[in-house]
Amino acid sequence: MADVTDAPGPDGYAALQAELLGRWPENAIDPSLSRISAIMDLLGAPQLAYPVIHVTGTNGKSSTARMIASLLRALGLRTGLYTSPHLVDMRERIEIDGEPISAHHFMEVAGDVAPFIATVDARAAEEGGTPVTFFETMTAIAYAAFADAPVDVAVIEVGVGGTWDATSVCQPQVAVVTRVAMDHADILGDRIDLIATEKSGIIKPGCFAVIAEQDPEAADVLQARIDDVGVPAAWEGRAFAVVERTVAVGGQVLTLQGLAGTYDDVFVPLFGAHQSRNAAVALAATEAFVGGGALALDADSVREGFADVTSPGRLEVVRRGPTVIIDAAHNPAGAAALADALSESFAFTHLVGVVAVLADKDVTGILRALEPVIDELVVTENDSPRRMGVDALAALATEVFGEDRVTACRRLEEGLDVGIRLAEEADTYAASGVIVTGSVVTAGQARAMVLRERA
Repeated sequence: MADVTDAPGPDGYAALQAELLGRWPENAIDPSLSRISAIMDLLGAPQLAYPVIHVTGTNGKSSTARMIASLLRALGLRTGLYTSPHLVDMRERIEIDGEPISAHHFMEVAGDVAPFIATVDARAAEEGGTPVTFFETMTAIAYAAFADAPVDVAVIEVGVGGTWDATSVCQPQVAVVTRVAMDHADILGDRIDLIATEKSGIIKPGCFAVIAEQDPEAADVLQARIDDVGVPAAWEGRAFAVVERTVAVGGQVLTLQGLAGTYDDVFVPLFGAHQSRNAAVALAATEAFVGGGALALDADSVREGFADVTSPGRLEVVRRGPTVIIDAAHNPAGAAALADALSESFAFTHLVGVVAVLADKDVTGILRALEPVIDELVVTENDSPRRMGVDALAALATEVFGEDRVTACRRLEEGLDVGIRLAEEADTYAASGVIVTGSVVTAGQARAMVLRERA
């Protein structure tokens, strides 16, 4: 990796971004911790310089991690937060005290890490192995940046799986597993138990495991791992839960039973029952971290932490008149949660969907989950090289929605414009909306388009 610290400003940052994105892509998985472990060893193991809360699962990882970090900040701790993928700018992945790392700091840390990346790259070239990947590089930068800050605690979201994920070089104090469902079957396996096995790898000796409600086959695998490493565990529905939930303007109000206390009048500015369950998991993880699950947290701090939560690209309202919402749902379980939340939290009389997907996903499953809540569907393409072509997507969509409800557009920007126009044409009482979804890439590109229009 080139040393760009002598090229400050937007040009230097743009050059660094281009170089990082030119590395082995994060969707091309080579399951090994050898490269990231070598980099961490050369850096002096920065990931061991602070306690870590490690978060995996299929859906809800990012939102749960963000909630945990916000709660910890409300309790007075300086936090690092590492999430993936990003929507618009790769610096979104690395937050310190609730703010994305600055371009200058990012470039500085990348420059510090660069010689060690080069060493491992050279070793890989000699041995005919895989060079350091984009995700491994970002993970190394994140761990180094958190040590440099320094942070009191880092909340680290797994990229894919758990056992072989680059983030797994840490030794977590708390390991969190959100709901396990089918996704990344080509990488993790085509059965829930296989996927759960990969994700269970973050549960390590010395940690406290916090587990969301699971299907039986996933629960059995996770319990076996907990028993094998001999760690305490708290399960949703047994040790913690959502006691009460009321839909509110801009989100929801919850009563949460934690590991050591009950917290009422908790406002969470996110939509959907799935986010209430994520909140319960986040609360339990925070209690496990702060007092081993034996001490109740300050109730006002809990309310403050949840009230300050943001989760970009997750049922995010980005435009009014008509309302445009973006969501990163990219598998059937995520699409089903999205559909439920749209029905519950938004009183649309006419909803237009704008959908662009990746070809390696269960596209028919996504479409079927969305069909009951969408009146008209615009299918299109995002810019990912892994995207499903609009013709193939339109054919699948027609099977689910019927020909009369499907419109095809070649480009996402055009699809968004058409979706807004269809909503406007159907709107007489400001009750029409647009939901843009199908992929994290789609959500990120649409978000950038709308924010650019508003600027």
